[in-house]
Amino acid sequence: MILSPISYLDCLVYCILLAPQLIIHVGVFETISIVLQCLPFLLLELPYSFIRERYFCRYKNQSPFVREASPFEDFVIRCVRYAFANIQPSVGRIFFSKPVALPFSRFRMLRHGYIKFPVHWHEHQGERFKGIWILQDPMKRPDLCVYYIHGGGFAMGSSYFYLEFLLSWLDLLKRAGYDNPSIFALEYTLVPDNNFPEQLKEAIAGYEHVLSTVDDPSRVCVSGDSAGATLALSLLLHLASKGRDLNMDGVEIWRLAKPGFAVLISPWVTLVSDRYHNTLSDYLDTKRLHTYAEAYAGGPIAQNDFILSPGQCRDISWWHRACPLHGLSITLGSDEIFAPEIGELVQFWKRGGIKVTSRGSLGSVHAWPVAALFLSDSSKRLEGLKAVVQDIRINIQNHVMSD
Repeated sequence: MILSPISYLDCLVYCILLAPQLIIHVGVFETISIVLQCLPFLLLELPYSFIRERYFCRYKNQSPFVREASPFEDFVIRCVRYAFANIQPSVGRIFFSKPVALPFSRFRMLRHGYIKFPVHWHEHQGERFKGIWILQDPMKRPDLCVYYIHGGGFAMGSSYFYLEFLLSWLDLLKRAGYDNPSIFALEYTLVPDNNFPEQLKEAIAGYEHVLSTVDDPSRVCVSGDSAGATLALSLLLHLASKGRDLNMDGVEIWRLAKPGFAVLISPWVTLVSDRYHNTLSDYLDTKRLHTYAEAYAGGPIAQNDFILSPGQCRDISWWHRACPLHGLSITLGSDEIFAPEIGELVQFWKRGGIKVTSRGSLGSVHAWPVAALFLSDSSKRLEGLKAVVQDIRINIQNHVMSD
């Protein structure tokens, strides 16, 4: 199921669904205050900067993203950039919450003629974790499972917000030749409801659940975007930790096998780094990122806490033990804030003999394969997701599906 891009009508419906949730969770006066706070940006700064840069700046003076983006993509990313820097995460998390995201997905489906979801999905409520299963055929054992951990700075986001993206991914996996592909999306506890290592404990429990369902770790692809990709790397390091004291409250580490592959989209590899600087293109904000990082860590981040901030790990033997059976695939935006740290870690892996492929999209921003599915109306809309599927097919299908 691959729907058309987001329309202006979709944006209107989304705002209608969002408004009552903001009133319920933050109150009438706070909601009005947020709207008033945003008005100068929406009425003055946004149209001025949009028109000036798109239509009056020379090409060489435009940001790399604006050069490549459609007017709609540009308009939305400018709004996201403002929201990320100025809207508090306690408010921002409502934008991506189940009461907003799930009805919006259902509206999108109805607008495209779907009365019900074309594939089976259901919520899973475990004792130690929860998430969403998406299966082509729930009566058959999956021949592939993508274990997905969503992004959102550890403080926002939900599997329900990613549901359309994941359904599109499943559709492409089916077209790639898998008989019964599946996706399990972890719904982990957000900050400030709890902080590290609770999210990692839930990721470990969810991974254990996936292994018990698929019954073959080589058929599992661990994946995530942004903060979710951080958790995926933390999970891999934890599985390979050889008994280090990680304060995991008795969670066993040696009885869980490594996955077959890993796909990481714009991973936040190092939580705090002096390499991070705001770019003209990206919608992330360095100051806000550091705030999210410390909230997730529960305080200042130690330089040697590699499970918390995986990019700080320079023990290549540990990475060899952590590397999935058939390696890793990294996708990043060429103009995103995280690009320097991602690039440096990838080069470290390659020098150390880790099997890793990486690709950067020219002029693209953070987690663009996810955003492009919703925003882009060009032939490149599915380019990033199709490349991810191709990586999975090469590294898992050839080793597993030929059995």
